[in-house]
Amino acid sequence: MRAMNSMLMAILSSVLISLLSVLIALLFRWHKGGSKIQLLVLVGVATGALLGDAFLHLIPESSEFFEGSEIGLWVIGGMMIFFGLEKLLQWRHCHNPDCHQGHKLAEVSMVADTVHNFIDGLIIGGSFLAGRELGISTAIAILIHEIPQEIGDFAILLHSGYDFKKALKMNLWSSLASLVGVVLIMVFKESLSLKNYLMPLTAGGFIYLAASDLIPELHRHEAKLKESLGQLVAVLFGVAVMYFLL
Repeated sequence: MRAMNSMLMAILSSVLISLLSVLIALLFRWHKGGSKIQLLVLVGVATGALLGDAFLHLIPESSEFFEGSEIGLWVIGGMMIFFGLEKLLQWRHCHNPDCHQGHKLAEVSMVADTVHNFIDGLIIGGSFLAGRELGISTAIAILIHEIPQEIGDFAILLHSGYDFKKALKMNLWSSLASLVGVVLIMVFKESLSLKNYLMPLTAGGFIYLAASDLIPELHRHEAKLKESLGQLVAVLFGVAVMYFLL
């Protein structure tokens, strides 16, 4: 019964995060994508949420299954996996159409986003197998990270010449790849101790995304002192959300 509840919660979380792409697209059209300052605040919150989930939830939880430096090696392994994916797919979690200048914007964006969403599904499924609380906190971290990500993806599709309906449909199908990841984890949960290894690997992936993608995005835009303090507060808020979910 517990395993069934975990599976249902993981699937529900994946579907809700996937539907977020539709909501973000509608808000994007209504609000013209929001201001650059608002978007950077969201990036800041996502940074804090990813780091908070990695250091406050995933790594401490992994200490039950690994000893000494083993956790560190698996965390580094997660970072290297995401680094390799970025290299193979020219993957950049871009929040701005200009990030892909010189490439086929829509194709690169959709392939990268589909793989990204599939991995999110693996992470969500593995986290819920490890425990309901860990699953919820990880799903929230992914959800927060998806907000600026989906805005960037949708902007790239429109920038590449797709009309609103076509861009909306492509973004939705790409988002549903996370559901495939969840189902795959649940199918193989009995034969593989996936959850034990996914936690430190996920932590490494979250640290990599925050350090190599989101934080540089915050630095990439010149900001006044007030705006920089606002970004710092946003990062701390993201960490606080994860802390209070302990």
